[in-house]
Amino acid sequence: MASGKQASYYLDCRQITLHPKGAALIGHSMLDSIQSTADETGVTPDAVGGMAIGADPITASIVTVAGLRDLALFGFMVRKEPKGHGTGKQVEGPVKPGQKVVIVEDVITSGGSALKAVEAARAFGLEVLYVLAIIDRLAGGQEAFAKQGLELKTLMTVRDFGIEPE
Repeated sequence: MASGKQASYYLDCRQITLHPKGAALIGHSMLDSIQSTADETGVTPDAVGGMAIGADPITASIVTVAGLRDLALFGFMVRKEPKGHGTGKQVEGPVKPGQKVVIVEDVITSGGSALKAVEAARAFGLEVLYVLAIIDRLAGGQEAFAKQGLELKTLMTVRDFGIEPE
């Protein structure tokens, strides 16, 4: 895993996020969650994004569905490090400092990858509202986000697959 931990099982969300029907399901489900949260809080995000490469198909699915629903929700990507040429940006896409964003991720374990995306987004000047993931392994990610003043929202946890956290 990205966290360096060993696990007795592997969750390969790319089998879903890169499948035409799976991508549509993820896009609709995550956008429904974003809209529900916006209805509850009164705060609508301007964009969604996360760490390249894992979050890229999730971001694309969400913004595609947003476009079909005629919603102005944009996407962005966070590079692991600033680009060495061109504009040299670490955060890429049609976003501007001051905008409100949601960080998206496939699987949350310790939260390390998504926290790097949060850090880069904040350094760029974006206001991170919360983190939204497909699956939480229930391995400390939620607590790591709470320490940063962020809520973790997920579509499901490993318990939905009959797996107890390790």
